Amino acid sequence: MPVSENAAQHLTPEEPGAAATAIVVPGHGRLNRDGVYRISARCRRLVREAEHLAERLPAETVVFSGWSPIGGPSEAEQMRALWRGPEVELVVEPTARVTAENAGRTLPLLIERGIRCAVVVCAPLHLLRARYLFSRLYADAGIETRFRMARIVPSPHALVWELGALWVRRAQLRAVRAELARNRKRR
Repeated sequence: MPVSENAAQHLTPEEPGAAATAIVVPGHGRLNRDGVYRISARCRRLVREAEHLAERLPAETVVFSGWSPIGGPSEAEQMRALWRGPEVELVVEPTARVTAENAGRTLPLLIERGIRCAVVVCAPLHLLRARYLFSRLYADAGIETRFRMARIVPSPHALVWELGALWVRRAQLRAVRAELARNRKRR
């Protein structure tokens, strides 16, 4: 049974002249038996949800984030190739390996585009960790963060993964904040 969508489902189009808005889609993939790294069905569903959201919101930008562990097309590049939504700027961030890096490495892309509001599209089980990481990192830069859950049936594997990942979220947040600080010093 699909989990019901959260309050972000009821986002309404913003008033003309409102703050610039972006949609952010963290990737998810797996190495298939044929040795090719591909985005998962869950990730394809996130892209579809982002497309529907982009039709309703005045989003100027959609940012896809995610890596490839074997050097082929990244999760972000595969999501970009899948996009069938409205014409908006599509940005690829192909290096993030974990959710904290999705948040930290998309942040500079949003800042350089003047984005003031971001809607993060995620799976229901991913919401708790995504909210913890994205909200904190984006708030540091003054970006309002909202969330939209795609209708995805949680798997037992996903539940176990998310429970385990909760233990490392604080350390990952510290590591990404340190990475952002180092990058600011280099500029």
